[in-house]
Formats: sequence, structure tokens, C-alpha cells
Amino acid sequence: MRLHYMGKYNLDPASLPHGEHMPGAVKFREADDTGKLARIANTMAVIIMLAMAIPAVFRCGRYIVASTVQACLGLTAPVLTLFPHEFLHAVCFREDVYLYTNLSQGMLFVVGPEPMSRARFVFMSLFPNIVFGFLPYAVGMIFPQCVFCLALGVIAAGMGAGDYYNVFNAVTQMPGGAKTYLYQFNSYWYMPQD
Repeated sequence: MRLHYMGKYNLDPASLPHGEHMPGAVKFREADDTGKLARIANTMAVIIMLAMAIPAVFRCGRYIVASTVQACLGLTAPVLTLFPHEFLHAVCFREDVYLYTNLSQGMLFVVGPEPMSRARFVFMSLFPNIVFGFLPYAVGMIFPQCVFCLALGVIAAGMGAGDYYNVFNAVTQMPGGAKTYLYQFNSYWYMPQD
């Protein structure tokens, strides 16, 4: 994997690195631009964070009140995971990967033009959310006095909403044995020729 930092995304999908289309490739039914994706992901993020925060408050409420410093640190720490989150996506690629920022729409993302199996694509999409979201959340739920981990997990897991959207599309649209790749701003799937 070779990571290239590209800076601010100029909102032109044609400027994103991509390979050639594969024969018979099918475009995912998904958002066509970053604005629409941002609206979908931000809505999903709020729902995910609420769904995780409600049981957390019931399980750990008395510790949250007693540990406001931990809670505040846990709520702000996810900002420090933005670039490491993208790096964990990037390490799942074998070839060139390009990192872009789009902070005006609340997004950072990596693009890699290489084809991936559905399983590898799903793992690549979920890997940083497991590390920064679900594992700290589980630690906080098991050890309720660890309010920092709980708060970090809730926010970091919500911040991965765009990744869950990609996983949903891959799982529901790709047939078994298919591979996926990015072309400009969209994902495509195809059946490899043996």
C-alpha cells in the first residue's frame, strides 16, 4: 500500500484516481455526489449515536455524571481519530491509495482504484469503526466506570456512518463471487472472468 495525501477534494469526481471500467460492471445504487452522501451519512450518524447512547446512559449513567472530565474528553477525542480512521481503511489496500479531505461536508475519505472482493471491501469499510468505535464502546459497557471509552465509542461509531452505507450497498447489491472497485465517486461491481 502506498498512501498519497491529496488535500482538499475539489468536488469534481473526474479528478479522483480511477482505473478503467471492467467488462459488464454494474454501478451501485448509491448517492451520486458528496452532498447527497453527506446528508445520508449525517442522518445515519445521529441515529447510530442515539441508538448507542441510550443504552450507555442506562448502563453507565451514574459514572457519566461523576466523570464529566472523562465524558468531555471522550466526546472530543474522536476528532483525533479522523486521520487514523482513514489510515486504517488505507492499510486494507494493496496498491496506491489517495486520501482526500472534504471538511465543509464533514468528510475525509480514501480512494483506491484496485478491485476488491466483497468480503475484503466490507472488512476495509468496517475496520476503523471496530477499532475506534465498537471496541471502546464494548469496553465502556463492560466497565461502566470507563466513561472515556464509552463516549469515544459512541461518537467514533457514528462518524463511520458513510462506511456502513457502503457495506449495506455491497452486501445487498453484489452477488457472490463479485468484485468491486471505485470509479470516480461511485462503486461498481463485476463478475471476474476465469
